[in-house]
Amino acid sequence: MKAVQINQPGGPEQLKITDVAVGEPGEGQIRIRHKAVGLNFIDVYHRTGAYPLPLPAGIGMEASGIVEAVGPGVTHLKVGDRAAYASQPPGSYCEARVMPAKTVCKLPDAIDFDTGAAMMLKGLTAQYLLKRTQPQGGLKEGDHVLFHAAAGGVGLIACQWARSMGLQLIGTAGSDAKCALAKEYGAAHVINYATEDFVARVKEITGGKGVKVVYDSVGKDTWDKSLDCLRPFGLMASFGASSGPPAPFAPAILAGKGSIYVTRQTLFSHIATREATQEMADDLFDAVITGKVKIRIDQRYPLEQVEQAHRDLEARKTTGCTILTL
Repeated sequence: MKAVQINQPGGPEQLKITDVAVGEPGEGQIRIRHKAVGLNFIDVYHRTGAYPLPLPAGIGMEASGIVEAVGPGVTHLKVGDRAAYASQPPGSYCEARVMPAKTVCKLPDAIDFDTGAAMMLKGLTAQYLLKRTQPQGGLKEGDHVLFHAAAGGVGLIACQWARSMGLQLIGTAGSDAKCALAKEYGAAHVINYATEDFVARVKEITGGKGVKVVYDSVGKDTWDKSLDCLRPFGLMASFGASSGPPAPFAPAILAGKGSIYVTRQTLFSHIATREATQEMADDLFDAVITGKVKIRIDQRYPLEQVEQAHRDLEARKTTGCTILTL
């Protein structure tokens, strides 16, 4: 079968389509034939070596498809099941693969394969951020939160989910068009950080109090100002660094900014067990099936155009979710 691999870290040109043999699943594994594959910024980190992988390496963390074979010890899936996943190790950019079954979930019939491929990593990320990564005292209806890159794949899901929770989500984006999109999808307020001082706007929106939590996948470009957006005892929740990693800082500065908290989150800590994965996925499936969250797929690329897909993602030309078609 065809699979995308890298032989060394680097730019999009390192993504090579090659023929790879697919074997039989072993203990705790399945073989899945993909119908669609999701694209995420973590794929860029893997490709560039920011998150190093043993080489040569497969790329990609989420997909949907049909279970073709089930190894010993797997009881939650059977041959013929429709399935979707966000999972380690990387390798979803392919036609079929053998992989651990632990984080593969049966896909409800009400959700199509394209949506299933686009929603798992981004949707589960939004789930753990809003439901499991909360400031001291939790989040209550009417609370303000700041969400950077609100028009991206995770951001548009978070805008909708936050609205359904009664939260006042303040979304930032880099253009007026992206701000309008975030507003359409449920952001209570939007800020174009290319033309506005988002700290001043956050203080204005919150009556000078600041937000309870900042959800930040941008990193270096937003880090320092994000800390200034927090109210006392607020939480800075970092879950990515699309602009590069933040500079090192002295923990003592957190005291001067109101005894604030900082955490660096990753999805794979939250889906470390089969039970946790299924619980989070069930919450996500329910949100999508009931219409609380609509998965917007704005870009589709054939697998053969994976290089261009990465170029567009890094250039911030994309909105919503992106999938690779097979």
